[in-house]
Amino acid sequence: MGLFGGLFQSTSTTQIFHPFIFIISAIILQLTAFYPRRVWVPEYSSLNKLFLYKFSYYKNKIVNKMSEQFRIIEYPLIILFIICGAVFLVSTSDLVSIFLSIELQSYGLYLLSTLYRNSELATSGGLTYFLLGGLSSCFILLGMGLLYANSGTTNLDGLYIITSLSDISNGNLDDGILYWYKSYYINFSLLILSVGFLFKVSAAPFHFWSPDVYDAIPTIVTTFVAIIAKISIFIFFLELVHYTSNSLFSYQFSWTSSLLVSSLLSLIIGAVMGLTQFRIKRLFAYSTISHLGFILLALSINSIESIQAFIFYLMQYSISNLNAFVILISIGFSLFYYINDNEEFEKLEDKNNSPIQLISQMKGYFYINPVLALSLAITLFSFAGIPPLIGFFAKQMVLSAALDSGYIFLTLIAILTSVISAVYYLNVIKEVFFSKSDYKINPELDTIKLHGNIISSKTTEVSTFTLKNIVLSSSLTITISILTLIILLFMFIPTEWLSTANILALMLFNC
Repeated sequence: MGLFGGLFQSTSTTQIFHPFIFIISAIILQLTAFYPRRVWVPEYSSLNKLFLYKFSYYKNKIVNKMSEQFRIIEYPLIILFIICGAVFLVSTSDLVSIFLSIELQSYGLYLLSTLYRNSELATSGGLTYFLLGGLSSCFILLGMGLLYANSGTTNLDGLYIITSLSDISNGNLDDGILYWYKSYYINFSLLILSVGFLFKVSAAPFHFWSPDVYDAIPTIVTTFVAIIAKISIFIFFLELVHYTSNSLFSYQFSWTSSLLVSSLLSLIIGAVMGLTQFRIKRLFAYSTISHLGFILLALSINSIESIQAFIFYLMQYSISNLNAFVILISIGFSLFYYINDNEEFEKLEDKNNSPIQLISQMKGYFYINPVLALSLAITLFSFAGIPPLIGFFAKQMVLSAALDSGYIFLTLIAILTSVISAVYYLNVIKEVFFSKSDYKINPELDTIKLHGNIISSKTTEVSTFTLKNIVLSSSLTITISILTLIILLFMFIPTEWLSTANILALMLFNC
């Protein structure tokens, strides 16, 4: 169904992915919407007393840590721009609305990156992101200009019709339906357009900005950049690839061949470059590039099986990546009363906004919080594709679709790079579980006594609590629990996910 004169459209795919974007955004938003820590007093934590009693205490920095975005009025407005841009890009059906949507989303991300005004690292990272994002927008504009010049229309449906008709002409100048049009025009234009979008999602060989930007900007902002931007662009790519490469008559060159090249480079670079990283967010950046290789491979094959694998992989990548970043943020919140004498940690910049920056900072974390460490291990094993976790099934579906379509070399490279990338995931797990922790409880806080009032309808009691009563807030623990259980128990509840992906793929090919 067309909306606003054909600028946007409502399809089965958009109806699935709009709520998905909203849910992912809501989970990221709660990282800043609530206090990260709470007081838990066991004797007053029964259901009966939770409803009948009110616990009042002085909200100091030990118990609660206010993030800087609470003091910035524009924060919710910027988030709204990003989500609106993502939703519009998923539904777009015109070259004009494509550019408006991608820029609305991108400018929100640039502003969000530099939101923490007192952080020199965040400002430099946001500026890098802005300048290179502007360069990618130039490629997108150039591709759109050439598409309009060659086809005379900005509507994507019209573009698909012209492509199919020009294929039917098959180069015959006398009898061709469109004797003045050559199919390689649109391929060349779409190739330039795809360069701009591959730049935006940081797929190789246009990936060089992402490790620096991921590492420099605050971790909460990195979560938005790593997930929301990629979901919307890939769903838009899904329609573009399907309708421009699935035509009745084949020709010598297709622009989707560039996606296969990018997939190959992403797989290799993401696996090899990640081996040398010692900063956790740079590691996640190269991990993302490696995953983009699998997503692009499934997308460029363009069969029913591969599109099903593409939709499923995109969903599980978003959930696993989100869980990894939420755990990373939670680890930073949980170490508030520990100190570390390591000089390397003391010299880290911007520790307030990104408390965990080095892999070595998580050394021995299992002995501090075993449950959170196990959740991180499950997520990293899923990234590596270890059965029976959700990441294994996603990779298996992509590789199966590639083999069925005859992409044997790319399948072998994907398997090899998946094994190589498992090395740096296992290195993180080794540090967390098998190394001795450098953290010690701060002696100044170890003996501190904090006071609160237990207020009921009749009486008010004074309660004393210590640091051991201060735990991660329910919003964080419940989110991590649900996401980890989805990753861990997928094999017991696969029907809904696989059916959704299968139905969307079938509808795309039958419409």
